[in-house]
Amino acid sequence: MNTIFDSMRIREHFEESAQLASDVLRDEAFLAAMGKGAELLIDVLGNGHKVLSCGNGGSMCDAMHFAEELSGRYRDDRKPFAALSLSDPSALTCIGNDYGFEHVFARQTAALGQPGDLLLALSTSGNSANVLAAAEEAKRRGMRVLSLTGNGGGKLALTSDVDVCVPWTGYADRIQEVHIRCIHAWIDAVEQALA
Repeated sequence: MNTIFDSMRIREHFEESAQLASDVLRDEAFLAAMGKGAELLIDVLGNGHKVLSCGNGGSMCDAMHFAEELSGRYRDDRKPFAALSLSDPSALTCIGNDYGFEHVFARQTAALGQPGDLLLALSTSGNSANVLAAAEEAKRRGMRVLSLTGNGGGKLALTSDVDVCVPWTGYADRIQEVHIRCIHAWIDAVEQALA
């Protein structure tokens, strides 16, 4: 094993991540979108509505993390907020088998979403067909859509009320690293405003 190469490669990962975090802090459009996203979440939850969240792969893990910290807790003990990730394996496989994978989130959104609710849609490309279908279904149901994207935002940015697009066009892992920071910042904003 070449430990010099391994150490350099590991360092490069941290340096690249730190550079993107620094870039985001200087990106006024990104920070303004984050603020609008926080206001949207506070409005929806403060008025007794719920948030549904969805994504694929690592983005699904982030969608689940978002929902559990709202319904559970983040930093402080407080009342639970209505949040649900569209990640039930039996629902995903049932809908995927009967209707196709592109419908796995839209069908759940149709079943659970109500006017005034919010869909948090995560897609590092902004073009995941099943996430985009869920966003379109949410809009049909009178819901608002908040999205976390990268790579320019894709089609999802055009469907969303607020899109927070990570200014990165490389590998998705860097986008997801920023997404989890966005999620934590939003949950903190909700707790500060509503707890």
